[in-house]
Amino acid sequence: MENLHGATAPSPRLRVAAKVKTFVLDTNVLLHDPQSIYKFEDNNLAIPVEVLEELDGIKGEQSTERGRNARRVHRILQELLPDSRSMHEGVKLSNGGTLSIIINPYLADPSRRSAAMDRLRAILPDLSKKDNRIIAAALFVQERFPPPTILVTKDVNMQLKARAVGLESQDYLNDKVPETDEEASYREIALNVYELQRFASEGLFDLDADSSKALYLNEYVLLRSDEGKTMPARYYGDGLVRRLKIPDFVKAPGGIPIRPRNLEQQFFMDGLLDDGIHLLTCYGKAGTGKTLLSTACALHQTHDDHSHYDGVSISRPVIALGKDIGFLPGSLEEKMKPWLQPYHDALEVLMPSKPQKEPQFAAKKVSKKKFRSHDDHFTTQMSAPQPSHASHGGGHGSAAVMKPYERLIRSGLVEIEALAFIRGRSIARRFFILDEAQQLTPHEVKTVITRISEGSKIVLIGDPAQIDNPYVDARSNGLVYCHNRMKGQSIAAHVKLTKGERSKLAELAADLL
Repeated sequence: MENLHGATAPSPRLRVAAKVKTFVLDTNVLLHDPQSIYKFEDNNLAIPVEVLEELDGIKGEQSTERGRNARRVHRILQELLPDSRSMHEGVKLSNGGTLSIIINPYLADPSRRSAAMDRLRAILPDLSKKDNRIIAAALFVQERFPPPTILVTKDVNMQLKARAVGLESQDYLNDKVPETDEEASYREIALNVYELQRFASEGLFDLDADSSKALYLNEYVLLRSDEGKTMPARYYGDGLVRRLKIPDFVKAPGGIPIRPRNLEQQFFMDGLLDDGIHLLTCYGKAGTGKTLLSTACALHQTHDDHSHYDGVSISRPVIALGKDIGFLPGSLEEKMKPWLQPYHDALEVLMPSKPQKEPQFAAKKVSKKKFRSHDDHFTTQMSAPQPSHASHGGGHGSAAVMKPYERLIRSGLVEIEALAFIRGRSIARRFFILDEAQQLTPHEVKTVITRISEGSKIVLIGDPAQIDNPYVDARSNGLVYCHNRMKGQSIAAHVKLTKGERSKLAELAADLL
């Protein structure tokens, strides 16, 4: 190609073959996954120089995932492209493809004409915008080099603009789960009544090859006879299904008993209580009991000397992983409280506060009783006003009554985690609940799960239909990606909750609005 001063620069060494394509990467793809450079197989990879400019402006964000990823991309490119010649000519990658940096000479010299550039200027005349300049670089590659050119971007609007100027464009699909039909919450397996009776008495049953071949390890199923009798079970591999291992109820220390209200909640409780399951993912719309059941089962396993875990850790994304929450006043718990209010609500349900009697009324009741049984002098002494220590902070009259679950937080049994500070930690012997996991990217979920140490369990819950993060969707968010990649592992299980139990109103709203 020619450089910006008119001199001839070496052309990129792009592979030309029947099935080879050239992919031009947008900035958001590299920020989403810095390792995407190695995930285009044996195709050509082109990065416009405008992308390097955008990365340069983002690398200074010290406390964000975007800043860290921008710096990672710079380190990767510095290693792959060590000098000026490799920048222009490109280099071969370990996967068989090539990597080049693209400089579009038509932008520096408007007098230079080409059919593609004329079409671009007619449709997207404002070339001061970085997105339009990246599209222009992709058009330059498409016009100058033989392999089919595809712009890869996670910006939907940019995809539309690229197609408007005649350039093929697509999303980054490497970390998207396969597009499938709506996944059922569980499968049903038909047995005859005698087989179901044997399963009920023995607690296990060997399925035939046809029934078990479609099941994955730790999948929850419903065994059903022709007469309509049913029993829930879990698939343990090698054709074997076992009865669920759940108690009649679970309860927090000093709290009320919580029982599963439907079949799917029985599945969820089984996974929560099985210490052989170290990773549990759960999909569920609002009101299906994700938060309440996970909290109840977590506390149920941490309140005695023989518990499996030393405590419960609770967290959820604060807009995005790594977002600074220092603008909120107070301690970490106070800063996280607005985001974790659903868990405070759940703890309030599990451990309700009992109404406290006013001390002065209790004192009057004692005085009246004493008056009936003792002499007047002693009664007068008992009825006289007693010195109050409340003004010095030592009494109970004016001091705020601590709620039962607040004692768990003060003692450290329940810990509030901020995802912004989880990097570098090793979380041992904790029951970790990560709420709203559908708001995280696959890389962010990986960052959290790799913090889980020996003896710990992590539960990822969320609703893939409710996503606010603009960089993920129903097929690429961390919750769905984690389930898809970990499905069938011996230490992982998955549950889908579909029946709302909060109220009839909440159920209707979740379904119809």
